[in-house]
Order: sequence, then C-alpha cells, then structure tokens
Amino acid sequence: MKLLIVDDDAKIAAALRRGLTAEGFTVEVAPDGVEGLWRAREGGYDLIVLDVMLPGRNGYRVCADLRRAGDTTPILMLTAKDGDLDEAEGLDTGADDYLRKPFSFPVLVSRVHALLRRAALGEPPPLTAGDLVLDLRARRVRRGAGEVELTAREFDLLAFLVRRAGQVVSKQQILAGVWDDAFEGDPNVVEVYVARLRRKLDERAGGGTIQTVRGVGYRLARA
Repeated sequence: MKLLIVDDDAKIAAALRRGLTAEGFTVEVAPDGVEGLWRAREGGYDLIVLDVMLPGRNGYRVCADLRRAGDTTPILMLTAKDGDLDEAEGLDTGADDYLRKPFSFPVLVSRVHALLRRAALGEPPPLTAGDLVLDLRARRVRRGAGEVELTAREFDLLAFLVRRAGQVVSKQQILAGVWDDAFEGDPNVVEVYVARLRRKLDERAGGGTIQTVRGVGYRLARA
C-alpha cells in the first residue's frame, strides 16, 4: 500500500514516515500544499494523510481540488486547530476522516487501516437529497428515474449544495468551495451557474430545487 503524507512539520512528517514504513506501507512525503496536490494527482496513492495548515495551499483546498477532479483516494485530515466547525469544514471538503494534533500514533494507524478497509469494500456512497442522487465516482446525476446531464462545474456546484442541503450558503462560500479561494473573476458567475442548474434540475420537477434567500445566498431543498 502506498501512502502520501502532506505536512510542513518536518519532524512530524519524518516520524510518520518511519512509523508507517515500519507498518509495511510505502510512504512518500510532500512539504506543502502545492507539491502535495501535484503528487496526489500523479502518484497513484492508496491513502493521503493531509495536514490542514500548509504553506502554498491549505489542506482544505487540496482536498477540495482532488474531489472536484473526481479523485476518491481516502483522505485522513490532520490539524492542530480545534472545534467542531473545523472538523465539519474538513469533512465538507471531502475528507474521509479527521484527527486532531497531538495524536497517538497507534490511533492514526488504526484510522489508516479502517479507511483502507472501507475503500476496499467498493464504491463511495452516493450523495442524496430528496430524489437527487449523485454518483461521485462516475460523476453522474439522477433525478427520480431520469439522468441529468451536467458539465463538470455544474456537477461540482450541485455536489457542494447537496452536501449542505437545507443550509443557506453565500455566494462567497460557493466561490471558495467550487471555484477557488483565490478566484478573481466576476462573482456573478455563481448566479449564472445556479440558473443553469435550476433549468436542468427542474425540467422533471415543479421547481424550487435551489432556493434564493434574498440578501444571503442559496439553499438546496432537502426533498
């Protein structure tokens, strides 16, 4: 099994590499988010151990970029940050598990084995909201008995909204989560894509799948 560790703390990365190698894994290390993203895309890893606070590109962005590209490699996210909101943000971007620093190495190994076992069982579970079903690996969308044809960006936007079904999300949150934190284009692109999604999703329904909350943002109906 081949693992990638993305952590800018050289001591922690070296200790993890030694320990996981002793457990029988092949381990590679990236010291920042930019190299980590490049290695993750090119290396064919079985699992990624990803720190949140990274130079160049933080772990949330690395994880989100991989998931937007359809990469379903299991990701165990590490962070020195604390609190449920930090954990929720990590999981919302597509991480499979979350471990706070400082952590016990045996616990980390257990989490790694659990994620690898889960991945070996088959396909990642679909995202659902009402009669919407998103196949994350095939990047296909069904509504009821019919399939909805979406572009790559439309799919990413819908997945972002489905993960937060029932919640109001702002235009800025959508830009950061679906485009990029450093997006410098016209923020009205969100309105354009929401309008496209509405047309496609509501062809077979009565409308109201994506609701506008005036002055705040958008909300995907749960059912």
